[in-house]
Amino acid sequence: MVSVSVVEAKSSLSNFEEACPESLRNLTVPVLYQMAVERGEGEVAKHGPLVVKTGEHTGRSAKDKFMVRDASTEDAVWWDNNKSITSDQFAALHKDMLDYAADKSLFAQDLKGGTDKTHAVKVRVITEFAWHGLFIQHLLVRPPMEERGFVTGIDPDFTIVDLPGFEADPERHGCRTKTVVALDFTRKLVLIGGTSYAGEMKKSVFSILNFLLPPKRVMPMHCSVNVGNQADSAIFFGLSGTGKTTLSADPNRMLIGDDEHGWSEHGLFNFEGGCYAKMIRLSKEAEPEIFATTQKFATVLENVVMDEKTRELDLDDATLAENSRGAYPISYIPNASISGHTVHPKNIIMLTADAFGVLPPIARMTSTEAMYQFLSGYTAKVAGTEKGVTEPEATFSTCFGAPFMPRHPTIYGDLLGDLIEQHGVTCWLVNTGWTGGPYGTGSRMPIKATRALLNAALDGSLKAAPMRKDPLFGFDVPTEVPGVDTAILDPRGTWSDGAAYDAQAAKLKTMFVENFEKFVPHVKDPELLALVEKMKG
Repeated sequence: MVSVSVVEAKSSLSNFEEACPESLRNLTVPVLYQMAVERGEGEVAKHGPLVVKTGEHTGRSAKDKFMVRDASTEDAVWWDNNKSITSDQFAALHKDMLDYAADKSLFAQDLKGGTDKTHAVKVRVITEFAWHGLFIQHLLVRPPMEERGFVTGIDPDFTIVDLPGFEADPERHGCRTKTVVALDFTRKLVLIGGTSYAGEMKKSVFSILNFLLPPKRVMPMHCSVNVGNQADSAIFFGLSGTGKTTLSADPNRMLIGDDEHGWSEHGLFNFEGGCYAKMIRLSKEAEPEIFATTQKFATVLENVVMDEKTRELDLDDATLAENSRGAYPISYIPNASISGHTVHPKNIIMLTADAFGVLPPIARMTSTEAMYQFLSGYTAKVAGTEKGVTEPEATFSTCFGAPFMPRHPTIYGDLLGDLIEQHGVTCWLVNTGWTGGPYGTGSRMPIKATRALLNAALDGSLKAAPMRKDPLFGFDVPTEVPGVDTAILDPRGTWSDGAAYDAQAAKLKTMFVENFEKFVPHVKDPELLALVEKMKG
């Protein structure tokens, strides 16, 4: 390993801002759109979205994400879940990326992570590609031009630098491959290289807020949020592909945001100013609000197949990626909140795509059961969400967002539990995965049934439904819900072989128990510990 001190981290550039000429700072959406087309970075589809290809990386490179291990992070970061590099290795990466940028003109955007004025962070994003600048303008919060750092002279809280053309050196930079996502909380800098997948930028902001907010008693969450006309806001937890974006885009409820939020003393607030939705096999009938964004000016469509002559999109074609994505400002959703704020929640929905076909389509949980599910974070990785995942596979991602959690899960779990109790929130587990058998045998849960069950949960009527105790987890499962086929409410009954279901259920329960063992030494709540012991029985 080559050791490079902070003092030695010099280049022909002293900082990345020097590679950002004034003419490329804080450009408007139309200008970035035009420049992306002129530079050959993307193509215009029918109705005006920008279609781009991300090449080799069509999802997050989860194994290539690193954090500097130093005095500020040594005792605060959950190192069992986060890969580390040294300060010297980061300095070498910093120097080499400055050298790479020396002969380039980079784009710079002054933006914010968070709509809560008390808890937002000012973020400067510097990109090699114009379309990356367009993407991040859609996804983060855009302050007025007169409030941006290049105008005010106020330094950002953090800077993110995204240079897809740069290739990292594992031996010199302490990383794994030529691709690297490195975060340094001391330097307040994120360096991204070797990948064109734009989602790395927005997830870096999420990781920053996940580290900064818990000590302030503010809960950062990988979730979507919407609110009804009775000020009945709801949180939807879930990993990519479990339905957060689809289910929260409800024409009868106002969308606060589709992916990342905070829960502060003021209520719920969006971290972002836009949405980043899966496009593959998007249905105009089932998801009309999201489908409409594919026909909007400057929506960024990643790896969506387009007919070169007609410029028509084929959202069913996964030739380029199963994880094709669309990035657009939240204003493109008709019933979305521009402020990004709402009141404390009345309901929490935990979404899981159960690849085993065991869990019921909906269940009501106590606060203790909700904490068990939150810390477990059971779902299935959906094809294309991460590089190398080609079909759904069972996984446990604690807090429904382990890759973005710098601190130990129990810190987030304890904080969420406190907030649930403080505000009397009703918690639900919703299976958007498989019924009638496991993946490969059963079928995907009908979205029409899921929406009907959710509507009943959110309007309060499901609380009065007759319930049975689930023999696997002990939570309450409705036995009758108006407008929903009763048969689907009992997962065992949907299988042709009841004994096969029992074996699959026992297997899943064992997986839960084994996964939770690592949390037990850190759990302080006696009721949660009692539930853990009951699960072992």
